[in-house]
Amino acid sequence: MTRGEARMVPKVETTSYYGRPIIKAPVWAATDIAGYVFLGGLAGASSLLAAGAEATGRPALARTGKVAALGGISLSVVALVHDLGRPERFVNMLRVFKPTSPMNMGSWLLAAYGPAAGVAAATDVSGRLPGLGRAATAGAALLGPAVATYTAVLFADTAVPAWHEGYRELPFLFAGSAAGAASGLALLTVPPHQAGPARRTAIGGALLDLLAARRMRARMGVVAETYRTGRAGRLTRAAEALTVTGAVGAALSGVLRGAPTTRRVTAAVAGTALLAGSVCTRFGVFAAGMASAEDPKYTVIPQRERRAARQ
Repeated sequence: MTRGEARMVPKVETTSYYGRPIIKAPVWAATDIAGYVFLGGLAGASSLLAAGAEATGRPALARTGKVAALGGISLSVVALVHDLGRPERFVNMLRVFKPTSPMNMGSWLLAAYGPAAGVAAATDVSGRLPGLGRAATAGAALLGPAVATYTAVLFADTAVPAWHEGYRELPFLFAGSAAGAASGLALLTVPPHQAGPARRTAIGGALLDLLAARRMRARMGVVAETYRTGRAGRLTRAAEALTVTGAVGAALSGVLRGAPTTRRVTAAVAGTALLAGSVCTRFGVFAAGMASAEDPKYTVIPQRERRAARQ
């Protein structure tokens, strides 16, 4: 058809053979994989918070961050191994070193980060070998950002449209969500006079989370429908409401003057909202990916749009 001529054949509907999905949806279990992503983010961000707290003389905040990092990464690995089915599958990933494989790099990252987080927590709780503990805390903090965000690369490297189309913003979304989870746990457990860094991290993480999510959906075109409808839509809306509530509560807990109980209650409400918002964000992203894999149009339409742009 030359330019200016009328189209004689109607536009083809987005269908597939017998209505079956074009790509095969991942066989991952939501509880295992979305839980693994959430717990890894909590661990990585907690290590950063712990290192900052230790450097500024906030022992309660530092201990909370170290223990949270160890607990988060331990449970994260348990969830991953449970989904893999056999523990040796994780160990087998360490037989090679392949920079082009997000899964392989993630396995090596966990293998390096886990012991560092463990030593940091153990030395803090026991009070022994403080020099080794400081070195382990610094090492865990250096690896923490990668632990919190590498799963975004892992998701985006698949053919699942709702994950692949968000490859630019997904790491920032996961970073903001991880910061919210770590700061939320700290606000729940740390005295307000030591929780200043957690409050600031909560506000910054919430802004990054919300902005990245909005930017991602604005850029994804038709695929963004998967984040607005169904289970993913409900989780996404809940995540946004909880994250905003947590950020506002974190800010209020820092400026309130009066009874200490009021500040503690406000901080606890904010921390709970931030943790719940981070959970909803990760499960919402997971649900959107599954929904996009099941409907052929989310695979076909972006492909046609990219082809048209090249032509």
